[in-house]
Amino acid sequence: MTQEMHTTPIESLEAFAKHADYLLLETLQPDPQASEEGRDYDPRQVFSGHYVPVKPTPITNPVYVSHSRQFFKELGLSDALATSEPFMRMFSGDASDLPKPLRAHGWATGYALSIYGTELYEQCPFGTGNGYGDGRAISIYEGVLNGKRWEMQLKGGGRTPYCRGADGRAVLRSSVREFLAQEHMHALGVPTTRSLTLYTSTTETVRRPWFNEGSHSRDPEVMIEEPVAITTRVASSFLRVGQLELFGRRARKKEHPQAMEELEEMVRYIITREYSEEVDTSQPLTVQAVQLARAFGKRLSALVANWIRVGYCQGNFNSDNCAVGGFTLDYGPFGFMDAFDPYYQPWTGGGRHFSFLNQPKAAEQNFKMFVLALRPLLQHDSEALKRLDEVQKAFPLLMQAQMIQMWASKLGLQQFDAELFNDLMRLMMETTVDYTIFFRELSHIPDDITPLTRSFYANADNEALLKRWRVWLETWRSAIDADTPESRTALSAQMKKTNPKYTLREWILVPAYKAAQRGDYSLIEEIMEVMTDPYEEQPEAVEGKYYRKKPADLFDIAGVSHVSCSS
Repeated sequence: MTQEMHTTPIESLEAFAKHADYLLLETLQPDPQASEEGRDYDPRQVFSGHYVPVKPTPITNPVYVSHSRQFFKELGLSDALATSEPFMRMFSGDASDLPKPLRAHGWATGYALSIYGTELYEQCPFGTGNGYGDGRAISIYEGVLNGKRWEMQLKGGGRTPYCRGADGRAVLRSSVREFLAQEHMHALGVPTTRSLTLYTSTTETVRRPWFNEGSHSRDPEVMIEEPVAITTRVASSFLRVGQLELFGRRARKKEHPQAMEELEEMVRYIITREYSEEVDTSQPLTVQAVQLARAFGKRLSALVANWIRVGYCQGNFNSDNCAVGGFTLDYGPFGFMDAFDPYYQPWTGGGRHFSFLNQPKAAEQNFKMFVLALRPLLQHDSEALKRLDEVQKAFPLLMQAQMIQMWASKLGLQQFDAELFNDLMRLMMETTVDYTIFFRELSHIPDDITPLTRSFYANADNEALLKRWRVWLETWRSAIDADTPESRTALSAQMKKTNPKYTLREWILVPAYKAAQRGDYSLIEEIMEVMTDPYEEQPEAVEGKYYRKKPADLFDIAGVSHVSCSS
């Protein structure tokens, strides 16, 4: 289906509906055991099919919190649509009485789980891997808007067969975090899912484990009552590595007669949705699979290098949280780093293997599982298998090349200097440097270390350490191309496009979602405005509020320095 780009903003749900085009539902196979009405809310095993039709469960008494004005504009939607009653109903989970061709039910997908390259089954309540998937994420729309195909998914839209006994809800706290983070990441130039709308309920609440105020605990201490919310996240697709893995495992183990066919259909669909320009579909599927792996490797390595460039840690980079489209997916226990720490980890359950500078290794493990899932399709083509293995073996070098290029860019170097970089890493750790502020101040190409000390959390009066900083800065200035005022100005501008001034730190998010729980959404709008322009200088009042180090009294505070779950 093709649609021309529209210049007049879409102002009604009826007009929005005309752009619907459900390629996934028309291309892939539904679970043959699913109910036709989509009222499929009890945990059960799903043995086959690519998706389960599920009717969302609307939140009660929904109210508008926010929407992404920038993204609405990109999609060609009128801002007034976000607060119109029919649109609000649909995107707060009410799929009844929708204009055609909108569907009365959405869909949820199953996926497998791998943690750091190890296949796991026990997280599935049945111990088989057939009950793990989207427990509270329900896609409700697919269509073409302004010439681009999008899938829209409710986070917190109610229970699905994959809910594992949970309530299928998201709370306002985590929804605010995800809503703001997605648009911030897009503004940072990092591939990501996007935020459409955020609605909450004035009456419906759920109980969640959380921390006492001011606690230093690593584990939740109390159950608290929180308002539910639904945020709509949008992407070209929500296909995950774990999803491909599920069909790869079934085909490898011959779990049912259609297992190989379903794997083939999934791979073809991934290519259609995400890699139509990189993969030659006129070639045999075995050749396409190798091209697909190579293209995904390029995107994945670039993505993770981008994460590290802006100080972002995914926290829980399992294969099911890894989009096959090569963009950031699922903002659960994420965090933007304050004080530089190679092992920074915002999630208490994430471990060192998913920490900040271990993310390239985690990506390597996810890529390994992606390749493993493709192998059953190539079992009778030894040449293709050989090429696939070569692609996998090359991934660490590809990842390393992306990292080297990224670090050189952050430092304004034409070529990466390992000695200069390693000396800097040691100094940053010994001084406890604010990651974002340090690189932004360095982007001004200072004559001395005074501006850099603005980023120091500790040892700002340690003369021996300051002397080493002066030596490093002098060495760095000798390595960059800034001999003339013109070259210095050009390099500074280039570095400022690489090193953001503002990042969405958790201590900035906490007041926003606390105010939202009281019905005050103004801080969400303020933060959205600042964080969707993260590279530019902003008014002095904004800088004073958001361009500063983490307050000392917030270090190691539960819910600020670390989180236990996404809720």
